[in-house]
Amino acid sequence: MEARLDPGGDDAAARGAYAACVTEPTFASLERTRARQQRTLGLLRPVGVGVVVLVVVTGVQSHPRPSLSGEGLAVLLALIGFAAGAAGVMRSRRGTAREQVPFFLALIVSSALLVALQPKGPAFVGAFMGVAAAMRLRGRPGVAIVVLALVLLPIAEILGKDKSAFGAILQEIAIVAFALVARLAGRLAEGQEQAERLLRELEQTRDAQARAAVLAERQRLAREMHDVLAHSLSGLALQLEGARLRAAGHDDPALVESLERAHHLARSGIEEARRAIGMLRDEELPGPERLAALVAEFERDTGIPATLAVAGESGGLGPDARLTLFRTAQEALTNVRKHARAERVELRVAYEPAGTRLCVEDFGAPPQAAHNGGGYGLTGMRERAELLGGTLTAAPTSDGFRVELWVPA
Repeated sequence: MEARLDPGGDDAAARGAYAACVTEPTFASLERTRARQQRTLGLLRPVGVGVVVLVVVTGVQSHPRPSLSGEGLAVLLALIGFAAGAAGVMRSRRGTAREQVPFFLALIVSSALLVALQPKGPAFVGAFMGVAAAMRLRGRPGVAIVVLALVLLPIAEILGKDKSAFGAILQEIAIVAFALVARLAGRLAEGQEQAERLLRELEQTRDAQARAAVLAERQRLAREMHDVLAHSLSGLALQLEGARLRAAGHDDPALVESLERAHHLARSGIEEARRAIGMLRDEELPGPERLAALVAEFERDTGIPATLAVAGESGGLGPDARLTLFRTAQEALTNVRKHARAERVELRVAYEPAGTRLCVEDFGAPPQAAHNGGGYGLTGMRERAELLGGTLTAAPTSDGFRVELWVPA
């Protein structure tokens, strides 16, 4: 009895296609948005480096110039602190808040000192950059950096050489504006991350729903097969057993033997139906380990000598390949039973590094026309092989017929 079932394979493909068609466009748009953000960040980093270079070069050339005494020493230390703080802020952007805060402090304090000592210089731009970057520190550390800038830069404007109250007000407004824009950008990034997380959860939920629907349908099919097919075969087996017992009272050994074979075939059909139902319910699938029993059963039922030769180790076969190997051997032996007048049958299994090869060949009188490999059973096996990336060939030989299956590792 043939049961062309593929538990897991087609169902998984259907679920994957369903989830892909539902979520792929949305994920693609999110990925494009993320890519644009990464490109923008890539452009901002050179801008930040340019600001640092501008502040340092201008600070070296502005009055008072860096020196080893007086205000020049203060300018020199401020420039060193500014460069070190800016470099640390850019390099430690993925570090913890405790690792980043010292660099932010150095950047803000040195910027305020340069604003006080060199009011005509661009040091305030570096402070604004530090405030914007500080918004990536969530919670109190980021707020503390912004508050520090709000305090120090206006004080530097008021107590510096220019003593400009208007400049202090502009500093306050600019700091708040930079902080708000940076915070908005951070919220947008958080929103995108949350959207991606929700989409992944939605995809998992839909996949679980698809799995549940597939499982429910397979359970329904299992019940139908059990109620119709298995029950019918069980009734047939009982009827054959009764006929065999009645025939035993007549002196006709050939009739008894035929009924015994028919009874055995009916019982085999019941077992196959049970296995098919078990496959629908995701129970263990038959594989190459059952080939020896399959060959022995064929030889017992037909009286045709059959041998099995195995070369190599079957370590790399997946469940679909194992099932395909067994079903192909089963179908090939069934065709020999039905259509060939074979004198002997050979099954050869070779486990190779690149894959597994199964050959079922019968020898004897030329096969009948029906034994041509084009039937529904071998067509189904050929489809199974192609789904696994393998091949199946079925062709007559000089004194029989050969079916050969190849599945990749």
